[in-house]
Amino acid sequence: MENMKMQKAMETIITSQKIKQLSCVIALILGNIAISHAAVVPSGTKLAAKQELVRNNGSEPASLDTHKVSSNVEFNIISDFFDGLVSVNKQGKVEPRLAERWETSDNKTWIFHLKKGIKWSDGSPITAHDVVFSWRRLTEPDTVSPYGSYFENAAIVNAGDVLTGKKKPEELGVKALDDFTLEIKLDKPVGDFLQMLGHPVTFPISEKAVNKYGDRWTRVGSFVGSGAYKLSEWVVNEKLVGVRNPQYWDDKNTVINKVTYLPLSSEKADLNRYLAGEIDITFTISVEDFPSLKKSLPDEVKISPKSTVYFYEFNTKKPPFDDVRVRKALSLAIDRDIIVDKILGQGQLPAYSMLTPNIGGFDFEQPDYASWTQEQRVAKAKELLNEAGFNKNNPLKFDLLYNTQEGHKKMAIAVSSMWKKNLGVNAALQNQEWKVVLDNMHQGKFDVIRRAWVADYDSPMTFLTLFASKQVNNTSQYENKEFDEFFEKAGVIGSKDYYQKASDILTKDLPSIPVYYYVNHNMVKPYVGGFDINARGEYFTKDLYIIEH
Repeated sequence: MENMKMQKAMETIITSQKIKQLSCVIALILGNIAISHAAVVPSGTKLAAKQELVRNNGSEPASLDTHKVSSNVEFNIISDFFDGLVSVNKQGKVEPRLAERWETSDNKTWIFHLKKGIKWSDGSPITAHDVVFSWRRLTEPDTVSPYGSYFENAAIVNAGDVLTGKKKPEELGVKALDDFTLEIKLDKPVGDFLQMLGHPVTFPISEKAVNKYGDRWTRVGSFVGSGAYKLSEWVVNEKLVGVRNPQYWDDKNTVINKVTYLPLSSEKADLNRYLAGEIDITFTISVEDFPSLKKSLPDEVKISPKSTVYFYEFNTKKPPFDDVRVRKALSLAIDRDIIVDKILGQGQLPAYSMLTPNIGGFDFEQPDYASWTQEQRVAKAKELLNEAGFNKNNPLKFDLLYNTQEGHKKMAIAVSSMWKKNLGVNAALQNQEWKVVLDNMHQGKFDVIRRAWVADYDSPMTFLTLFASKQVNNTSQYENKEFDEFFEKAGVIGSKDYYQKASDILTKDLPSIPVYYYVNHNMVKPYVGGFDINARGEYFTKDLYIIEH
C-alpha cells in the first residue's frame, strides 16, 4: 500500500510539473510545426552538379541493426538510413517525422497518427504494425539488445517484465489500432517521453524484411530502411555507401545523392585524406594538429559543445575494484586540469561528475574534492590506497583497456603515468578494435575500460541509467539500493533534487572515473553547406548540400 501511495503522489507531482510543458508541445505539433531536418539551401546558392559526400565515421560499425548497437559509430549511419516517429531538433523541440501528430489526455496513454503514404525503401508501406513489431523485438530478451531496457526507462507498460522473460512480447504496452494509429500505454507519466522517442533505437524496422531475411536483413541486397538514404555498398574496414532513397517521404528536400562513410580510426589518416581532398568531413581533429589547423584553416575548424562524458569504468565485481577506496584513489590521482589544458587543449572541461554541464537545463553541484588542490587529492589517494592494502611492497596492478585510436592511446598513457607517479600503480595498457572492446565490455571481461557516453536525450537520466542495477547498460555491474531509489524517483518526478542525490552517490562510490566533458571538433570543407552539429555530436546527411567549387 505504501508503494501505491508513493506512486500516486509522484504522479501528481509529475503532472503538475510537466503537464504545461507537454501540452505546449502537443499544441505546437497539432499546429503543424515546421520540419527543420531537411537541406535548406539559401537563395542564390549555386549547387555543385555532383552531390556526393564523404565523411569519416571513426570505426567500422558493428551492425546496422538498430537493436544490436550502442554507439555513435552505428547511430550516425542509422540516423541517415532510418526515421523515427519524431525527432528532436538542436533547440530541443520535438518535431514530427513518420508520425504527423499525436495526443494524450493523461500523459500515460499516447496516440500517434502516422503519415499516410510513407514507405520503406523497398516500396512497401510503413505501418503502425511495424512499430509494434520493432519495439517488441527491442525489448524481448532473445534480442539481447544493449538498449533492451530503454522502454522500461520510458515506463511503457510491462517493458520490464518482457525484458526479463516474465511476460510475452505481445504484452508490451504498445498496440496498432489500425495501419496508421499507434497506442502506447505508460505505467506513469514520464516527462522525457517524447524526447526519448527521438533516439535511433526507437526507429521502426521492417517486419517483412526481418521475417524474410533474418539476421541478413541489414546486408547489401536485402537491406530495407525508412530514411533519406539506403545501403548500396559495404566493404568491411574500407567503406559503407548510402544512396538517396526515392521512397523517402521527404525526399524532395534532400540534396546529397550519395554518402560514403569511412571507418578510419587513425586521426592522421583522417586528416591526410581530408587535406588530399578525399574526405569532406573528418571524424575528429587530433590534439597534435589542432593548434596549427586553427591558424592555417580557421574557417574549416568547427568547434561546439557536446553533451558527452569521457570516463574509465571499473568492473566493480572484480577485486580489488569492489573496494571503493581503490576506485576513489585512482580517480583522485588523475590531474584533470593537465588533461584538458595541456594534453587536449580544444575546449574540453574537467569532469568530476557523470552529468554533463547544463544537461536538462540544470547546473549540478560538484563533489567537494572538485575544489581541492591536486596536491590534496593525491595525498588523500595515497591514504586510501594504503588503507586498501596497496603500497610500494604490494603495488596495485591491473589492465586498462581502450579501443584503438591515437587519442585514446595518448589519454591512457597520460592517466597511467599519473597513477604510476602519484601512487606507484602499474596499469598495463591494452588496445583492441571497437567490436572486440564492445564484446568484452558486455561480457565483463575487463579490469578498467575506457568509455564515453553521449546523451541519448536532454535529461540527466540518460547518464544515471548507466548505473542502475537492473539496466542492460550497467556494464560496471554497480549496485546500490539507495541510488536505485533516487534513480526511480528522478525518472518519475524529474526534479533536480533527485538527480542531484543520485549523482552525489555516484561521486561518492565512483563505479567509474569521469575524466572530461567533450566538445565537437571536425574539419569541414568550405563547399559543404548546412553543417550544423548538435550537442549529441550528430549531423545528418539529408541536411547537407555541396556548393559549386
